[in-house]
Formats: sequence, structure tokens, C-alpha cells
Amino acid sequence: MRSPYDFAKAELAEMLEGEPRYRVDQIWHGLWSDHQAINEITTIPKSLRATLGERFTPLLDVVNDVSSDLGATRKWVFRLEGGATIETVLMAYEDRVTVCVSSQAGCAMGCTFCATGQAGFTRHLTTGEVLEQVMFAARAAAPRRLSNVVFMGMGEPLANYLVTVDVVRRLHDHLGLSARHLTVSTVGVAPAIERMAKTGLPLTLAVSLHSANDEDRSALIPLNRRYPLERLHRACEFWMATTGRRLSFEWALIDGVNDRDRDIDELARYALSLHAHVNLIPLNPTPGYLVRGSSGQRVHEFRAGLIELGVNATVRNTRGRSIDAACGQLAAVTNARRKSIAVRSA
Repeated sequence: MRSPYDFAKAELAEMLEGEPRYRVDQIWHGLWSDHQAINEITTIPKSLRATLGERFTPLLDVVNDVSSDLGATRKWVFRLEGGATIETVLMAYEDRVTVCVSSQAGCAMGCTFCATGQAGFTRHLTTGEVLEQVMFAARAAAPRRLSNVVFMGMGEPLANYLVTVDVVRRLHDHLGLSARHLTVSTVGVAPAIERMAKTGLPLTLAVSLHSANDEDRSALIPLNRRYPLERLHRACEFWMATTGRRLSFEWALIDGVNDRDRDIDELARYALSLHAHVNLIPLNPTPGYLVRGSSGQRVHEFRAGLIELGVNATVRNTRGRSIDAACGQLAAVTNARRKSIAVRSA
């Protein structure tokens, strides 16, 4: 099953052969400017809506809808064709509205502190399935405008490389989002970082680092054994040299694991060598990883230590923890099977 968001405008025109040409513009405007589902585009005849509605049934079936933070954070669990489920989170701030989308059902990276990684991998998402998350959130955000899309939900975006690149390109070209408003997060698929840099795509890169020495990072993030810190560093250098854009490091602070004084020194050396910004994230609890997140006092001390060494560091405001919508908590996966997967390259 395919989504209308899988198609370019020229492809929709071929599909609508025999209809007046302006129908394509009406449908395109409804999809991308008004974020409407096909059956909501009232500028086209009811009969055409019915025909297209039979061809394009929604790919996302809502099975749960919860909110927290006085309604400012909202999470949906969607069931996909085949029964797998994903989660999407909408976060409203004073100055922006952000949707956190999933790129895979589950994740094969196996990061020990992440609920999604603990659940295992089911399958890659399609371009349409990712874009329908964005448009669903855009409708829910109305009358406010959806301003930011972050690939920080379930899955490793660069393991589903072609779809991630396709979605980013369409969000930029058709939804008008710029590099400052499109963020792709990765645990460090080094060759894909370099490949994506060559595309010239307007996006911000966030690397989930969490440790700046190979022994500890490999224990937290198994992919580090394949692409250790030195290899990741080269990929980050290539990203900066090729795109001219700063990158950021994500660091989930874990009590006694990566919040020690030596971790401050190691992170500072690594971040300063790349002129990277550091986002500190108090670890969110997950059932499969019983180590506690760092205390509020230690989070403050860790940030102060980085700043003293010259690192630009901020603490991310945790949203949606009470509904398991915060970083590392998304895990409503069905039929999951842990297995290794290759980066999609063709």
C-alpha cells in the first residue's frame, strides 16, 4: 500500500490523466500546504475524492493517543500495515512546534539504555509512512504551524538511509522547512554520515554520543565496535568540511556510567576538536535498563564542567516522561525480532 506522499507531482499528474490539469495543483496544495488527507480535500469533486480514497487509504491507524505537560506534549501509537507499531511525539513550545518521527518500527542498534533498542527491530518505514506522521502531527498542531521535524523517534534514520534522505528532501522542497528546522539523529553510522554530507541536503546532524571512550561507548552502543570513535570523528569532520554546518552531540547522563569527572574531560576533548554543541539529556527510565539517570545536581555540575573547558553545552528540557514519550522511551513495538540490518544504499 502506498501513500499520496510517496509520489512526485508529475507522478500524480500521470495518475490523474483525463482530469483537468488544475486538479493536480488542487490535490498538491491540499496535501502539502493544508496537510489534508485525501478525503478532506474539498476543492476537488466528491467522486474524485472517493476514487483517490480507495487508492490511498491511510497508512497509519491510531491505536493510542495520550498527552502530558498540560497538553503541550502528545504521543500517538500508530499501527502499520502488517501489524507493527510505531510512536510519534508532538511537542509545543512557546516559540516552535516540533514533531519527533520514527524512521523504523523498532531498532536494531541495541543501545542498552534505550527502550526501542531493547525491543528489537521489526522493519523499515516507507517514505509515505514517515511523511504521514509529519502531516498527522501538522493537522493536530493547528492552528499553530508545525515548524520543526526531528528524526529522533523509533529507529536509526541512517540505517533506513534512502527513505530518510527522500523524506528530508520532500520536507524541504514541498513543506518549506530549512536546515535549522530539520534534524536527523544517528548513533554514528559513519559511512552514511559521509554519504549524506555529499547530497547537500539542508539538515542539522545530531550524533548520539553518550561516551567519548571506546570501551564505555561500545558497552552502551554496540555499533561503536563497528565504527569506533576515531572513525566517527573522521565522518564528523567530513560532514563539517562538506556542509559547513555545525553538528551537535547528544549525551544521556547516566549515574556512575558517563557522568564522572573523567567523562567531562573526554567529552570536552572530543567536542572541542569538532567545534560541536553538546545537548545533555537526563536519562529517562526504561524497564530494561535499571541504572538511574544522573541527579539534577550532577547534571548541573556536568554542564558547568564542560562550559569551564570551553564547550557550548545545554541541558535539554525533558518532555513527555509520564507518558513514555521522552528520549529513549519509545517502545510500543509488535512482532519485534532483534537482528542486524544493513544500511539501505540502493
